[in-house]
Amino acid sequence: MRESVQAEVMMSFLVSEELSFRIPVELRYVTMDPYAVRMTFHLPGDDPVTWAFGRELLLDGLSKPCGEGDVRIAPTDPDDELVDVHIRLQVAGDRALFRASAAPLVAFLDRTDKLVPLGQECALGDFEGNLEDALGRILAEERNAG
Repeated sequence: MRESVQAEVMMSFLVSEELSFRIPVELRYVTMDPYAVRMTFHLPGDDPVTWAFGRELLLDGLSKPCGEGDVRIAPTDPDDELVDVHIRLQVAGDRALFRASAAPLVAFLDRTDKLVPLGQECALGDFEGNLEDALGRILAEERNAG
């Protein structure tokens, strides 16, 4: 069984109302973390930045405004869904806004659904055990770094 799905899409990084530029963004979904998708942004002159958030958030954000925390996704035009979406990422007071065509996102989500159907994530073997192991490693790394 295949264990991951990847795609690269071009998104517009909206610096201001007057300035934007297109960047490649890698989308990745792995069965070891079946509830999440990862987006790796390749900004010119900077190291790649990866964000992980709920696969369902990305799906829902294609047709209606979604998200309450650091990741918010919404159609650019509420009356014309599935054309373009805005993806807003925020850390503390810093924000980044991206615009993406919905079509490649839908295609990516369709491929993730073929790998692990939405709602069937918990049927993937020992997901909770793997999650506990991963959290244990993360906490150990933080203790060692501090």
